[in-house]
Amino acid sequence: MIKNIISLLLLIFSVLLNFKHGWDTFNYKSNPESVKAMADLGITETAIPFLGSLAIITGILLLFPRTFFYGNVLNALLITLIMALAARSENYKMILLEIPFLFMPLIMIWLKYPFKN
Repeated sequence: MIKNIISLLLLIFSVLLNFKHGWDTFNYKSNPESVKAMADLGITETAIPFLGSLAIITGILLLFPRTFFYGNVLNALLITLIMALAARSENYKMILLEIPFLFMPLIMIWLKYPFKN
């Protein structure tokens, strides 16, 4: 029971976070800090809509039991990509900030989908 509650809370948090990041990625021009962060990571303006779409797709995949695993794998891959881009630009603070978010999809895979019998 507690395992399902923790899994549900992580699921809600992860879905909301993915939708927020996807939405913020599409509206990056209104936030100068986002523009600077993406430029520092070497993300081109043509790649920005692609990354935003992937974040929203990941959030959708997490909602369904059949695609829950794939959504978490995609989420972990996106976080690893951000960490790799941060390493390339020598932004070690960002790498350290992303580590807990990398563990979250891995823990969710281990806990499994909360509503599955």
